[in-house]
Amino acid sequence: MKTDALIEHLSQFHPKGYDLSLGRISELLSKLGGPQDKLPPTFHVAGTNGKGSVIANLRAILEASGYSVHAHTSPHLVNYHERYRIGHGHDGGVKKGQIVGDNMLADALGRVADANDGAQITMFELLAATMFVLFSEQRADYAIVEVGLGGRFDGTNVIKKPKVSIITPISLDHQTHLGDTIAAIAFEKAGIIKPGCPVIIGEQEDEAREVLENIVVEKHCPVMIARQDFDYYEEAGRFIYQDVDGLLDLPLPGLRGEHQLANSATAIAALRLADCQIKEETWEQAMGELYWPGRFEQLPSGTITRLLSDSSDVWIDGGHNVGAGEVISKELEKMNSLNSKDLVMICAMLTTKNPQQYFAQFVSLKPKIYTVPITTSQHGIGTQELAEYARAAGLEAIACHSLDKALAKVAEIKGEYRLLIAGSLYLVGEVLKKNGTTLR
Repeated sequence: MKTDALIEHLSQFHPKGYDLSLGRISELLSKLGGPQDKLPPTFHVAGTNGKGSVIANLRAILEASGYSVHAHTSPHLVNYHERYRIGHGHDGGVKKGQIVGDNMLADALGRVADANDGAQITMFELLAATMFVLFSEQRADYAIVEVGLGGRFDGTNVIKKPKVSIITPISLDHQTHLGDTIAAIAFEKAGIIKPGCPVIIGEQEDEAREVLENIVVEKHCPVMIARQDFDYYEEAGRFIYQDVDGLLDLPLPGLRGEHQLANSATAIAALRLADCQIKEETWEQAMGELYWPGRFEQLPSGTITRLLSDSSDVWIDGGHNVGAGEVISKELEKMNSLNSKDLVMICAMLTTKNPQQYFAQFVSLKPKIYTVPITTSQHGIGTQELAEYARAAGLEAIACHSLDKALAKVAEIKGEYRLLIAGSLYLVGEVLKKNGTTLR
């Protein structure tokens, strides 16, 4: 059975979403022979914003230095295969990790499902167990594993001794699962910190940093904290990183946005703390090779871009919380200072988000918003309701029945404009698929 068909079959018996406990996945992994204990040295990444970009940096730097790297991310944009990038290099020279092939993924998932034998479990736990099977059976120098939700009870949090635990910036998100304060969410994210294992703490609000620092001290972990133990800034069009081991003068990261300096710096700090022996010329090479789709990137030429005005430019971003809205609005303001254009937005969001606070970050840009449904999840906010949230934030909003309808309305706009399609990775995935964009 092909992977998509197998997942569709399993989804009839196992719910999507998360079960915040470790008992079921631990039992399943035990039946599979404990693959989580057979991974190469692993970077474990939790946080609210920037996890994927930090992982993209880690992978680019390690691969540029000649290492083979497995990488697990979630959710996917177009298909499940994207969650698993398999490193190669022990049988004919190092090459960049590749998205897992369908036969390999279907085989591993099938074996995981057989071992589970119909027991109660979520699809995310089955997919996480599949990651551990794949990464334990395919050789690589390092693995990078992204947390799905929270940290303490996330299905990936069975890694006993990570090479480095990384906590990216924390903001309000998934409050129904993780708590309604920054401190409560930070406590859940800190669950990936293991006794004596190195920790990187990205730039945080005071409330979050205090929680994380206390846990690091309690668990006797070596630690580097952003703006305390490592610093970063832009100077004369260059990216400057500095810690006790010295200064790196690098080109700006290939991922767009001022916030990407923090993500690149976090990855650099993690690799230095892990003593990964990165060659001096590698840092510069890697900054130009960064790739992470759907995170404030210009949509490549395709079906959608051809539909719209030649004078428009189209951007996509999967960010869906206050912190994401803040950094993207700042970048758009920066773009306007160079080439001012009216902003139009097409948005969809899940019911677990806070749309009004997200939209509030864009008030100064006065965008016209078209709300659309999420077709690949049952948990999307209705288009009328989402439009009301935008209006409550003081913005003009029109509810559309479909992405196609919204694109048709945008295509009718005369003159120059900048289109941002945002608010959900599910929406970004639909856009990439409709545009005919191939992920690499």
